Amino acid sequence: MAGGSFGPTGVAKERAEQYQGKVTAYVIIACLVAAIGGSIFGYDIGISGGVTSMDEFLEEFFHSVYEKKKHAHESNYCKYDNQGLAAFTSSLYLAGLVSTLVASPITRNYGRRASIVCGGISFLIGAALNAGSVNLAMLLAGRIMLGVGIGFGNQAVPLYLSEVAPTHLRGGLNMMFQLATTLGIFTANMVNYGTQKLKPWGWRLSLGLAAFPALLMALGGFFLPETPNSLIERGLIERGRRVLEKLRGTENVNAELQDMVDASELANSIKHPFRNILKKQHRPQLVMAIFMPTFQILTGINSILFYAPVLFQTMGFGGNASLYSSALTGAVLVLSTLISIALVDKLGRRALLISGGIQMIICQVIVSVILGVKFGDNQELSKGYSIIVVIFVCLFVVAFGWSWGPLGWTIPSEIFALEIRSAGQSITVAVNLLFTFIIAQAFLGLLCAFKFGIFLFFAGWITVMTIFVYFLLPETKGVPIEEMTLLWSKHWFWKKVLPATNIEAENNII
Repeated sequence: MAGGSFGPTGVAKERAEQYQGKVTAYVIIACLVAAIGGSIFGYDIGISGGVTSMDEFLEEFFHSVYEKKKHAHESNYCKYDNQGLAAFTSSLYLAGLVSTLVASPITRNYGRRASIVCGGISFLIGAALNAGSVNLAMLLAGRIMLGVGIGFGNQAVPLYLSEVAPTHLRGGLNMMFQLATTLGIFTANMVNYGTQKLKPWGWRLSLGLAAFPALLMALGGFFLPETPNSLIERGLIERGRRVLEKLRGTENVNAELQDMVDASELANSIKHPFRNILKKQHRPQLVMAIFMPTFQILTGINSILFYAPVLFQTMGFGGNASLYSSALTGAVLVLSTLISIALVDKLGRRALLISGGIQMIICQVIVSVILGVKFGDNQELSKGYSIIVVIFVCLFVVAFGWSWGPLGWTIPSEIFALEIRSAGQSITVAVNLLFTFIIAQAFLGLLCAFKFGIFLFFAGWITVMTIFVYFLLPETKGVPIEEMTLLWSKHWFWKKVLPATNIEAENNII
């Protein structure tokens, strides 16, 4: 366990072993309600690909793609290449990127619950606009409102989960967000499988059903307890103590409370958290806030999840078969996330990220080789090879589901000192949404240009990120949030980057 103290960079004393408490029903209910935000994020990821492969939707909003799709002579890899169609998917993430920067001061000054409620209301408006769309402008407006909801929800929910969870189970409980995301993706795939038979309005039902979890998120936000960290940061120490006692199921919370009070005093002395996070003493956290979400998207997972039905149709699967195959990948993602929840606080973060990275590389290379050898323009994969492709896509999704999927959110949400926490989470979400937007907008064009090489492109990036984790990411398992900053001053590389005063302060205590 890390020990010591920080001067200007955070609060840490040898108190972690004095933390008392257990997992209470209060914690579980709070985590379940908060994690609904993840289910909407997942639903929006999963629903896009299914809807954009439905003929009725394409005929109404993207007629040129509909015509191109009907032409058998069209290149297999290029028949869906349309920037307007890509904009339908990607506009949501660009709006999310902008709104998460607005969400940061709201999350800090008014609490995590305020951002969760704002996110739920935005989702509701977006779902209503999408379901009732009569033209492309209305459709894109709905997507933008959904994006605003994602910006607020993804900013607040991972922070909320990290702050209410007991230290020894923080990894598993924080992954409730990713589990809810994967359940949302799977639900969207199953909804698409059912609604594509409801012609010509099935796509409206697919898009409109996002209103259900949005309503739960908005209402849940009103009834959730605020996190003790947020209450104490805003000067409400007694309320923070009462909430902490309920969350831990004991009145003996003095050690954990004192850590929070010390951290909040430092946090309140920082008036410009975005400016502060750029200081050298926070360099490791800033690097992780940028690279963890970047690498999560560069695994290529969103391309498979956004466009799974389109991708499988491109490979020659029929309409029903492509939706069925994408539903299968969604189910696999849910199950693999459960594996991660069970193992993350036992094996640690690094082991899961490295093993998952190696498996993803192998799967991407095998899929690329099969498509390169057996699949070209005006060809369809044989049934046997199609099954092999689906199997290796599922194995890729399994590896992502226990590694970069949940940990790409969990690690950034747990490493920031309180004074830079809302700013750090905003950067994490903004970077994630920026690269999600770039990949969503570019993927159909990249698929057309790279063909089977698209899988090698992503395999190359997974190789880079696996090396990054091996050399630069310390293990955060079992380290209390308020003591996390000490980790960097003990790391072989980051201790060379940090200012000398940080290292000296710790050595004096130890």
